[in-house]
Amino acid sequence: MSIMVKQEPISEKEMIAEAEKALADISRIRSGVGRVIFGQESVVERTLVALLAGGHALLVGVPGLAKTKLVETLGVVLGLQSNRIQFTPDLMPSDILGSEVMEQSDAGKRSFRFIQGPIFAQLLMADEINRASPRTQSALLQSMQEYHVTVAGARHDLPSPFHVLATQNPLEQEGTYPLPEAQLDRFLMQIDILYPEIEAERRILLETTGVEDARAENVLNPERLKEIQMLIRRMPVPESVVEAILKLVRSARPGQGNEDADKHIAWGPGPRASQALTLCARARALYDGRLAPSIDDVHALAEPVLQHRMALTFAARAEGVTVRDVIAGLVKAQG
Repeated sequence: MSIMVKQEPISEKEMIAEAEKALADISRIRSGVGRVIFGQESVVERTLVALLAGGHALLVGVPGLAKTKLVETLGVVLGLQSNRIQFTPDLMPSDILGSEVMEQSDAGKRSFRFIQGPIFAQLLMADEINRASPRTQSALLQSMQEYHVTVAGARHDLPSPFHVLATQNPLEQEGTYPLPEAQLDRFLMQIDILYPEIEAERRILLETTGVEDARAENVLNPERLKEIQMLIRRMPVPESVVEAILKLVRSARPGQGNEDADKHIAWGPGPRASQALTLCARARALYDGRLAPSIDDVHALAEPVLQHRMALTFAARAEGVTVRDVIAGLVKAQG
C-alpha cells in the first residue's frame, strides 16, 4: 500500500470536474482491457480497483485462466514500464533485487557497481510467486511497503508508480510454498480467478485460435495514473462508511465478543486491512462513476481485502469452514 499523503481539500466543483476526466480515462482503460480479456468482469474490476487505489494485487487461480495475460495487458494499456519474474524454486533474492559487481578502472582502482534487478519497474509481474522459497518471496517485502530496496547497506529507490501484480497457483498443487503472512499483508487485495462462463469461453475459443490475436493498445501514461490515484485519496468518505469499515474489520478479530469469530478465527486482520478497505472503496466508487464510497462498496470488497489477512482455527478447518464463509457471515451480520 502507498504512503498516505495529505493534500489541501478541493472544492466540490473541482472534484466533479476531475472525476469526470478520470471517468473518461477509466472507460478507455476498461475498453482497452476488454479487447484482450474476455469475460472475467469481476476480476478485471478488482484488479483495476487495486491499481487505481495505488496498491498491489495477488491473483489466485489454476493455470490457464489468463492471469499472466491480464497483467501483461494492464501494463500496455496503462503505459507502465513492466518487468516479469518467473518464480521458481531455485530463484534467489539477488535475481529480483539486483547485486553489486566489482569493477576495475584503467588506473587499477576497484569499486563496486550496483546492477539493478527486474524489480526496478513500474509494474512488476511476479509470476507463480508461490513456486519460490519463502526466503525469495520475502525479497519483495521492503519494496512493496517502502518503495525502495536496500542492497549492501545502500538504499535504491524504485520507479513511481510501483505496483506488484503477483499470480499464484492454488496451494493444493505440488511444488508450491505458502506465502508468509507478512508478505500476504502487503497485497491490497487477493483476487480469486474462477473458470469463465460458457459464453465467455465460447468467445475465447473463437477469437484466440485464429491467425491473429487481439493486441492491447496504450491509452494512459504513468503520470496520469498517479493523478487519478491522488484524486481517489482526496475523495471524501462518509462517517457511516468509516464506521462500517471499522466494525467489519474489528469483528474479524478473535477476542472482540463475537462468538463465531472466536470459534473460527485464529488471527484476524490488522489496521492495514482498514486502510485497504478505505482506499479500495473510494476507487470502486470512482470506477462506478460515484464521488463517494458507500457501505455497499465495503461489503463488496470485504472478501478480496480480508481473506488473505486472516487464518482459521484447526477446529474450523476440520469442520470444512472456509475463510469466505466466515467473511460472508460477518458481512451478513452487519446487515
